[in-house]
Amino acid sequence: MKYDVAIVGAGIVGLATALQLKKQKPELNIVVLEKENRVAAHQTGNNSGVIHSGIYYKPGSLKAKNCMDGYHLLIEFCKTHNVPFELCGKIIVATSESELGALDNIYQRGVENGLTGLKYIDRDEIRALEPHTAGVRGIVVPQTGIVDYKVVAETYAEVFRQSGGVLKLNTKVTGVKSAGEKIMIRTSSGDVETRLVINCAGLYCDKVAAFTIPDLQVRIIPFRGEYYTVKKEKRNLVKNLIYPVPDPNFPFLGVHFTRRIDGEIEAGPNAVLAFQREGYKKSQINIAELFESLTWGGFIQVARKYWRTGFGEFYRSFSKPAFTHALQKLLPEIQASDLVKGGAGVRAQACDRQGGLIDDFYIKELPGQIHVLNAPSPAATSSLAIGNTIADLALNQV
Repeated sequence: MKYDVAIVGAGIVGLATALQLKKQKPELNIVVLEKENRVAAHQTGNNSGVIHSGIYYKPGSLKAKNCMDGYHLLIEFCKTHNVPFELCGKIIVATSESELGALDNIYQRGVENGLTGLKYIDRDEIRALEPHTAGVRGIVVPQTGIVDYKVVAETYAEVFRQSGGVLKLNTKVTGVKSAGEKIMIRTSSGDVETRLVINCAGLYCDKVAAFTIPDLQVRIIPFRGEYYTVKKEKRNLVKNLIYPVPDPNFPFLGVHFTRRIDGEIEAGPNAVLAFQREGYKKSQINIAELFESLTWGGFIQVARKYWRTGFGEFYRSFSKPAFTHALQKLLPEIQASDLVKGGAGVRAQACDRQGGLIDDFYIKELPGQIHVLNAPSPAATSSLAIGNTIADLALNQV
């Protein structure tokens, strides 16, 4: 099987890349290789479905640029292809005076990133928008929305196939080797020859990269995010999306409330080390993968730095009352009896050898190879913009 471009991974970034590359150069023969029997099986299909505005991200970063560009491309795509979405807005709430400085920093980032309509609100205005929420000050972010990213990814895949692209499911990549001007990819369904391989393998992107980059300086550390669902009779406690002021030193947004496109209200997520890369349950353990995480020099430094935060996250993972207590900072009326166990996602967080949790998107380019080595949130919102970025790199090689 010979192709111009082979993309590893049919998550939302891999599919968006295939779609944008096919759009820019329709004559290219492109294949997407996916080990599962469906698209969007992992990070894409297990996220909270938020269309992010771009307010959190450092101005000038890849996250900021791609989120802002990707936001508009995603909205346009959903309108064109009749994918249900809603721009419902959200509020970011400071629950104490000590958080006001960080709230101001977030507001300023939003302004610098070009967001319009941002508005400070006081305690009474918070209550007017979300009557059950407690806070001393907040920010209204009108651009934030909700969508089902699994449906978005499935639509990407369908448009890609209709344009002549090839999607091969149940096809696990087991090796990659450079052979002159060609790249040979070994898969569970036979060998694939290509001029360019694009690695969008998510939770296993470092493993795929390591086939050709033995001294790779980053490793994926999997963090599970667990959710509760608010009981149907208590959904009136939340109108739209309610977020806390995040810890600026930790690359997660903290537990929050999200109304999903199907009407359910999710509460969470926490952020705990997963004991295997696709460990969506506490009981799922892969000893080899866990050993790799725990012995990675960078992760050891992360653990030393964030051990107090990490311990708190683990405690809430096993204690529903503790999880509920964290949620009560935003929503004092919420009770443990109002919550039922929901789903979980696993975030592929790149960690370098020096102990840095890489905050921005990270793409590494080599002759015949492009590796997406860090694409956490807001990658789903940004997917079509990231796809364009990768497509531009790819077209310089094919």
